[in-house]
Amino acid sequence: MPRKRSPNLKCPTCKKTVTSKDPEFPFCSDRCRLIDLGKWASGGYVISSPLTDTSDHELPSGADQSDED
Repeated sequence: MPRKRSPNLKCPTCKKTVTSKDPEFPFCSDRCRLIDLGKWASGGYVISSPLTDTSDHELPSGADQSDED
């Protein structure tokens, strides 16, 4: 009978092996959790939004295309 393999999970900060039963999961310690939080707060991690090409969009029929004020 084959043995069940548990996946090797690693702390995203220090790459130490962790288990899903660890109290700080998915981190190995509170220190690594705070380092990760600091990266989010300082802008080290960014969730990008899809880029759109504005040259493909047409202006509404009543819109003025020049900025002559």
